[in-house]
Amino acid sequence: MPSVFFLLTNCKAQNTSLSLKSKDNLNQISLSLSEDGQLSYKVTRHDKAVILDSPLGLTFENDDFTTGLSVVNVSPIEEKREKYELKVANNKIADHVFKTKSITFKNKQGALMTIDLIAGEEGVAFRYKFDNKANGSKILKNELTGFHIDQKAKGWLQPYNKAGDYTPGYEDFYVNVKSGDPISGARNESIGWCMPALFNVNDAKNWVLIAESGTDGSFPGCHLAPDSKNGMYTIAFAKNDEKFTLPLPDKGNAYPESAEPWTMPWRVIMIGDNAGNILLSTMITDLAPASKIKDVSWIQSGKAAWSWWSHPEDFTPEMYNKFTDVSASFGFKYTLFDAGWEKANKEGKIVDYALSKGVQPLVWGFSAEYFDSEKRKKRFKELAEMGIKGVKIDFWCSDRQEVMASLQGVFEDAAKEHLLVNLHGTTVPRGWHRTWPNFVTAEAILGTESYFYEPRFPEKAAEQNTVLPFTRNVAGPADYTPFALTFRKYTRLNTSVHELAMAMIYTSGIIHFADSEEVFNSLPNELKNLLKEMPATWDKTEAIVAEPGKSIVLSRKKDNLSYIIGINGTNTSLPVFIDLTKYGKGYSKFRIISEGKDPLMDFKVETHPIDAKWKYNMAPKGGFIIEFVK
Repeated sequence: MPSVFFLLTNCKAQNTSLSLKSKDNLNQISLSLSEDGQLSYKVTRHDKAVILDSPLGLTFENDDFTTGLSVVNVSPIEEKREKYELKVANNKIADHVFKTKSITFKNKQGALMTIDLIAGEEGVAFRYKFDNKANGSKILKNELTGFHIDQKAKGWLQPYNKAGDYTPGYEDFYVNVKSGDPISGARNESIGWCMPALFNVNDAKNWVLIAESGTDGSFPGCHLAPDSKNGMYTIAFAKNDEKFTLPLPDKGNAYPESAEPWTMPWRVIMIGDNAGNILLSTMITDLAPASKIKDVSWIQSGKAAWSWWSHPEDFTPEMYNKFTDVSASFGFKYTLFDAGWEKANKEGKIVDYALSKGVQPLVWGFSAEYFDSEKRKKRFKELAEMGIKGVKIDFWCSDRQEVMASLQGVFEDAAKEHLLVNLHGTTVPRGWHRTWPNFVTAEAILGTESYFYEPRFPEKAAEQNTVLPFTRNVAGPADYTPFALTFRKYTRLNTSVHELAMAMIYTSGIIHFADSEEVFNSLPNELKNLLKEMPATWDKTEAIVAEPGKSIVLSRKKDNLSYIIGINGTNTSLPVFIDLTKYGKGYSKFRIISEGKDPLMDFKVETHPIDAKWKYNMAPKGGFIIEFVK
């Protein structure tokens, strides 16, 4: 009888400790077990639910952790500080303190599963972990993890496209939905929702961004299942048919598979009282492994001229050299040679020409050429010996586990040759730019190339541009290829300043400008100087206005440069009120770039004294750039 009493009191004590609060006591994640041993959790901020009761658990091919679970051990709460510098960032230094604990559960067969919890000022996260050293590998058939969002909540979600020639590639519109709404408005047939997924919850008092971090070669990239009945969003794995562009085997089912010990990716729930908190969060990189590159001095952010957008069918040496000249004249560090560059280099030695101009060449490549480890290493070595500085590797179009493993190999092998990496046609980053700082940007975004391909893009682009900084760009650097003034197949509706501002709204380790030599050379001198001085990463960023789908205004600082950049995502003019004295300390005046006589093509530049009660009306689909002047 005494032993039974001990067990009951011990279980009671442990059950009361299945929760974790952040150091500031605002964010909390709480686990609970039902009478039949089913595991669930909820997340609160200010003691108000932001994630309602949601399931946890895993089903393996030969093991089950969904029912009959009991608590074996609860670790002491520990404090962990993550302080590090990012090569590509809104804020150069990340410095956060987390509370952590681990809870170990036993299933009916006596097998053990640990869940790591972490809570900080920017949100909470959890992950599954198996510390056994068993023979063979485990195959995971299902992850029960859910995120129950109150049905009164609204959000911005991107459809996860079914496998095709160029999908999944995270290149769809973010759709404004109510929690639990079915998929609609997708560009292609879709089988779920992408992460990151943004919600405005708790009677619109909080914002939540659901994401992943720390995905490596032991797990596929995940998305959210299409059935979100009653607001319950659940984890879904990459599909077997995501193999159109890569030499992947047909597995029937592409389940996650790994030997033990096995630590799975973090399920990240970022929380903010306003959307600006989400935009500036570094929680995804906080949870990713620390940099694996000791000497990062060779990794430098910068800007690049790029011929493809304005001349998509001209692969001549003369065209590549013309854009190298643009980079040289504007002081850009890089020039990007896209598809077809190899032939042009044989004919005209375009790489040598760029190097002779003091411009570092970046080159395009097809994913299948970099998938095999030995071929990849050989190719990287060849490129480095040619004097090439980075690679844009295109058409991955898969979240399968083999692809996640290959990407880690790409980052590592490229780093050994001091090569930068830009991924296109790819999955969304998952904190990898902390672990591998040479990973400087990625597509996984519906960018300016859509003026060629998507008839709905002109009408929706401005709105999307005010959503993506709070979703896609939080996950990692985004290669939007901004500044597209020339009209393409689908005519642009955003103003000229809106397009220019995109180069400063998005965060990308390399900014690839998308227009012609003629456009660059036609700009007023003040804009030419802006392009020459504009940084590609930032020391400090503040969100002044943060309204996803409506407008965004950022304060950006780098060294002695200081800017305020705003864009309007709506079809009506929007007033902006800013105390410029707060952001312009040490400066005597400010220069503002706004729309000129023809809002679609022209710019107006004016200089004014710094005003404590500055007011400005942003044009429909317009914007502005303020540059503080000494």
